[in-house]
Amino acid sequence: MLEPRLAPARFWTLTAAGSLGFLALWSGLALSGLTTRAFLPAPWDVVTRFATLLVEPFAGFTLMQHLWSSFQRFGMGFALAVIVGIPLGLTMAWFRWIDRIVTPAFEAVRFIAPIAWVPFAALWFGTGIGGPVLIIFMGAFPPVLINTYRGAKQVDRKYIEASQMLGAGSFRSMTQVLLPAAVPSIVAGLRISAGLAWQSLVGAELIVASSGVGYLMVKGQASVSTATVMSGMIAIGVVGMLIDIGLRRAQQAIEARRGL
Repeated sequence: MLEPRLAPARFWTLTAAGSLGFLALWSGLALSGLTTRAFLPAPWDVVTRFATLLVEPFAGFTLMQHLWSSFQRFGMGFALAVIVGIPLGLTMAWFRWIDRIVTPAFEAVRFIAPIAWVPFAALWFGTGIGGPVLIIFMGAFPPVLINTYRGAKQVDRKYIEASQMLGAGSFRSMTQVLLPAAVPSIVAGLRISAGLAWQSLVGAELIVASSGVGYLMVKGQASVSTATVMSGMIAIGVVGMLIDIGLRRAQQAIEARRGL
């Protein structure tokens, strides 16, 4: 049996209590002397370091410049996954022979973790932008394709038959029937895809990049600056959350418009 939804006031009270409890525990451990502040900085040390990174370059750039570099890579890899995944998913759902050709290779590739592509990316592209884009694409592509395919497959056959009776060809049926009907499923897939793409980006930048938040964290680790590493982690979490909020709003708007 599902529990009733919490009232907004109680929800925010519990959220604040949990956050304050975590900060109190963190502060207590940092001040306990069990380890040095270099390895476990206090919350205010991390806040101070975060603010410093916003204005002072570290590993060649400020934190915002590293974030912009990361976001460019994310945008390119994610956009490529969308450009390839949506048309291919629709095509596989419409043409059974294409489905049978693509599915075996796709099923073999999609279970390879994006981070496993790092050695190939390093060999093929070095520290150029192509390596991270490849890794991001391999993380983002499967959810886009799968959700597009499933959304198109769930379209009621009567709508397809009606479009064909009106003289619509394969291209018009895919773009004017399958695609609009599959949009809610596609957007849901984009949320999953964006999260995986952002996580894959950070993994790529830890190894095959010369800028970006992941690169900043590697340099922070090399200089034994835990506050720098934690600042990068905070930046990653905040940007990832904002990306998800944006896609969630888009999903809610689409569902509301369709009465779902």
